[in-house]
Amino acid sequence: MELITERLTLRPFHEDDTEALYAYSKDEPVGRNAGWKPHESLLESSDILHLVFLDQPSVWAVERRGDRRLMGSVGLIADSARQYGSARSLGYALGVDYWGQGYMTEAVRAVLRFGFEQMALDLISATCYPDNPASRRVLEKCGFAYEGTLHRAELLYNGEIKDHLHFYLTHEAAARAGL
Repeated sequence: MELITERLTLRPFHEDDTEALYAYSKDEPVGRNAGWKPHESLLESSDILHLVFLDQPSVWAVERRGDRRLMGSVGLIADSARQYGSARSLGYALGVDYWGQGYMTEAVRAVLRFGFEQMALDLISATCYPDNPASRRVLEKCGFAYEGTLHRAELLYNGEIKDHLHFYLTHEAAARAGL
């Protein structure tokens, strides 16, 4: 299913998205902020496309409508901290060339509407690293509330151990915020 916003089309990933996925995933800042190592080859991006993105009903490629350029990804996946069916966790990544232009806030708002209205979710969670203030701003602009910090939560590919800042948004809070 596609989601359309003013500037974006959120669409399922396709087999031919490997080069576009690699184009934004090879940049070190994107991987660092998303928690994965930068992609080193088209083959690696193809493998990840098949393992993570293809055939996922609530994971979308973020495409700019004006030129149909694939800029990133956004999705709702199982929330490992909440063991019931009407909660999901939000995740996203965006190519460096598109940072600071409001694209991810726009994409997240569309995904939140889909999650609450079409998937009948009652809670959507999200995490980000403390050294990623741009991601935190996206969550706050979309109405998420800070839930707390999980210290030493993740061992990254490079051996660094990172804290997680946890956020949540309930269906009721999203409705009050007009999402």
